[in-house]
Amino acid sequence: MTPKKPWIAVFLTVCLITCAASLFAQKPEEKQQLQAFEHQDGIPFKTVDGRKLNLLHFHPRNTKPAEKSPWMLFVHGGGWRGGNKYNILRPAYRKTLEELTANGVACFSLDYRLTKNGITARESVVDCKDAARFLLKHADRFHLDPERYGVWGGSAGGHLSLMTALGRNADFTGDPNLAGIPLSFQCVASYFPLTTLTNPEVLEGSKFEDPEVLRHVLDGLFSEKPDLARLLSPTEYLTKDSPPILLLHGEKDPILSIKNSHHMMDVAEKTGANVQLLSVKNATHSFGGKNISPTMEEINAASARFILSHLTDTPPSAGQ
Repeated sequence: MTPKKPWIAVFLTVCLITCAASLFAQKPEEKQQLQAFEHQDGIPFKTVDGRKLNLLHFHPRNTKPAEKSPWMLFVHGGGWRGGNKYNILRPAYRKTLEELTANGVACFSLDYRLTKNGITARESVVDCKDAARFLLKHADRFHLDPERYGVWGGSAGGHLSLMTALGRNADFTGDPNLAGIPLSFQCVASYFPLTTLTNPEVLEGSKFEDPEVLRHVLDGLFSEKPDLARLLSPTEYLTKDSPPILLLHGEKDPILSIKNSHHMMDVAEKTGANVQLLSVKNATHSFGGKNISPTMEEINAASARFILSHLTDTPPSAGQ
């Protein structure tokens, strides 16, 4: 056998490093969009497997120096194995972010471990919960109200945001430095999420219909890891005491079918959970498509209105 040429190995290594770095790199347009917000990037909240996980903090506006702000934690999408915390600047979320910060709500977007090399979505949920625990532990440092906070996210981040709020805290313990800090979210806004890993019919007709496509989420198939699949299924946790949830989903979503949100609505009706669904006509994943209804502006406004109604006494600004 002819040995591989050294330059080929070097080339492949460089490609892998470049691809990995691109997952977390900030794009030029995102850097420009960030300038519209008073923000602080690179706030470490934990170190795991030798890597620091950071928060991006969007400061609230129109607040008094000593005032404690309500806050929202944002979880990015990317198929559980891609994306980064700058996804919050995408059209599906950016105007909501503007509205929240304008009305005194602090927002944080986080890094979390992606589902690669044996890391499952359970570890992703742990990191999301640890980010919230960190913020509660350091609420005074960031001038945060420890009793008024929620979580939001889209796609994989929609699933993880639901799990962050609904999953039993004892099942998702992480950093020992953050142990024992209870979590109690006041609201969840979940965009085009996966809502169950135990009901395969919900995935029919979508990208994830083939269970192999979701193998990385569980580091195995549903049939091989039924307990983990149940642990990571948001609908398993719905009760009448669950925090209010707003689902936002495109009716023509080919990636994660709106059947996911319809399934959660069915479970909510049976359990008495407070769940609402905003269906977007003609919309694909991330609200793509022509002539979507409601419009992107109206979707952003509806999400902001929902969040503000649960975290503040201040009505949304004009145009909501």
